[in-house]
Amino acid sequence: MPIAGSLPLALALVLPVAAFAQSVTPPAKPASPPDWGVVARAVAKQMQLTKGERVLLVGEAGQADGVVAPLRAAIAAAGAIDLGVIAVRGTPPASWATDFTRGAAGKSAEQLVRYLGDVDLGIMLPGATPTDPPYDALQRILRAPTTRGVRTVHFHWAGAYSLAGDLMTTSSAHAALYQRVLERTDYAALAKAQRDFESAMRASPVRVTTPAGTDITFRIGDRVVTRQDGDASAARATRGKTLIDREVELPAGAIRVAPIEESVNGKIAFPDGVWGNTPVKGLVMVFARGKLTGYTATSGREGVERELRTAGEAGRSFREFALGFNPLLAIPASGERWIPYYGYGAGVVRLSLGDNSELGGKVTGGYVRWNFFTDATVRVGTTTWVEAGRMK
Repeated sequence: MPIAGSLPLALALVLPVAAFAQSVTPPAKPASPPDWGVVARAVAKQMQLTKGERVLLVGEAGQADGVVAPLRAAIAAAGAIDLGVIAVRGTPPASWATDFTRGAAGKSAEQLVRYLGDVDLGIMLPGATPTDPPYDALQRILRAPTTRGVRTVHFHWAGAYSLAGDLMTTSSAHAALYQRVLERTDYAALAKAQRDFESAMRASPVRVTTPAGTDITFRIGDRVVTRQDGDASAARATRGKTLIDREVELPAGAIRVAPIEESVNGKIAFPDGVWGNTPVKGLVMVFARGKLTGYTATSGREGVERELRTAGEAGRSFREFALGFNPLLAIPASGERWIPYYGYGAGVVRLSLGDNSELGGKVTGGYVRWNFFTDATVRVGTTTWVEAGRMK
């Protein structure tokens, strides 16, 4: 969706090693949606629970307590086993505790991995982050090869960004939109669009351009493409090949891939932002075979150098291409202009630097820097899929 020229067209977000992907906690308690029961039923429907599956909730008490009871009711109605709720912070209601959650208390990281090893589905509620021991343990479990259909649902109720790049607290209006998206997403159409795009990328090179000067190309070959299409079933998780294949985001919408590193060539024109705690303007980075070969900036170059020096080799490596497909999460055309749910809306592009091991790539080291572009054009071969931020 095109954005007026007077507004910022991209934003950047630096994530530490433990805060990969959709895991950044908003600055305050998110607003509740019109009906937590509707939200819980929509989320539960996507889980496709089967009888006997063991389900654990992990979250921060006081963040989204209203969704807990209807979610647990939906788990029981499906014939699954409700293991209770582990509160990573805050004072939870006594009803959250079970013998299972009490048994998790006080365990070391290794003990917790073993203890949670028979959980079939973990639901990451608002406030939970990868640095929290239960969340970390479940991620470690998901990284291991499995045929059991183990997965997690990421239900952060966050991810709202201003067009200036600031992480926003989820407002009542944002919460109402997220509820509508969960209720009304055409998951079949979303999945088909993502499959079609993946097929196109398998056959032809991808080129991303922006009016500011970005012009970068790459191929994906046989790299894993994670399609966040809302399918949180055990069957889908069994086919997963990477960590994020087994971490299902709701609301749904993006595809994510680590291109073949050696195929990445061109330049990225970044928005004005902060690098190494220094304001930077006019930054353009040049890449050859996936590695940074040089960069220019009209001001703040020393901040870029400082951040890259701290990041190590990961900071000089192209990480990821992501593209949003959900039309219901597109940047609003009128009223408050904001980027919903981590850029999962149709036409929003993410070009990232750093560690892509969670995506099946070869770059390690921990550093990750996301960069969202809302006015990009994406071509695959001779076909234009996104033009000036609008999905074709």
